[in-house]
Amino acid sequence: MPVVLGIETSCDETAVAIVDDARRVRTHVLFSQVDAHRLYGGVVPEIAARAHLERLDRLTAQAMDEAGLGFADLDAVACTAGPGLIGGLLVGLVTAKMICLATGLPLVAVNHLEAHALTARFTDRLAFPYSLLLVSGGHCQLLVVNGVGDYRRLGSTIDDAVGEAFDKVAKMLGLGHPGGPLVEAAAAGGDPGRFALPRPLTGQKSANFSFSGLKTAVRQTILRAPHTDAAFVRDLAASFQAAVADCLADRTANALRGLGNHPAARTLVVAGGVAANRTIRSRLEKVATAEGTRLVLPPLALCGDNGVMVAWAGLERLALGLTDDLDTPARARWPLDATAEKLPGAGVKA
Repeated sequence: MPVVLGIETSCDETAVAIVDDARRVRTHVLFSQVDAHRLYGGVVPEIAARAHLERLDRLTAQAMDEAGLGFADLDAVACTAGPGLIGGLLVGLVTAKMICLATGLPLVAVNHLEAHALTARFTDRLAFPYSLLLVSGGHCQLLVVNGVGDYRRLGSTIDDAVGEAFDKVAKMLGLGHPGGPLVEAAAAGGDPGRFALPRPLTGQKSANFSFSGLKTAVRQTILRAPHTDAAFVRDLAASFQAAVADCLADRTANALRGLGNHPAARTLVVAGGVAANRTIRSRLEKVATAEGTRLVLPPLALCGDNGVMVAWAGLERLALGLTDDLDTPARARWPLDATAEKLPGAGVKA
């Protein structure tokens, strides 16, 4: 059966996985750069690229050793080619190309967003079509997934991605980096009703999102506060998280209703790093129940950037004969639906 090596270096995770067509993960090794970037309060592209360069060769060798395979046992090398931080993308893509050049294996250049979009087909054997809420540090989109390479965007953020909003709020509250899990941890002990924060775009007919105004409201709340003790931080984190969950729920419900009787409305997949947030998962479960939609949530380990999703996307594309030339470029921007209205932040990984 086909076996694919997958390489992921689009942001601050260096990951390599080997997956086969029977949906078996032969191995998955991942190095997180969180500690390297924590001092700066966010991902520094130059540091990320250098860390990928220093680690990727060794991680690839480790993955091959753990799987007990040689390159002759592989059928292709899949690698994230975009969207993402261009330095990191180049490290991964050049490494994949060199392996292919040396071994004769075909290259599969994977769209990072498509890798997230297809993860549910790996974990839950979903059939096309289905709807997708993609939420991460650089993305916030609602799409119909009709097939491999066939996507229709229903809505996107008009300003900031939801994961970016979590990161910025964490920084405002002095929680550190990465923002998502730290805000969630702080919110666990807080009162989500203490601060009346806005829910941008809720109630509107579109399926678009906006989080810039919500971030500003958090900032203004902090500036107006006479003091910011631990209870203040917990309650503001909880209030912010509740506002985000309400926005995602409202916009997603609107998109599902807009699909009407389309088969994609029957299944909603949530993917991306923010899909690991338990409050958001719970809120979307209620939306799915209310709309009569099946909700598919990936395992927490596959919500963030990982090599398994890249290898699986490579397998999906390989099965359709979709391989790429060795002059394929890295792409900082690469929207899934190139025909959709161009919105700020669409198809961009920050």
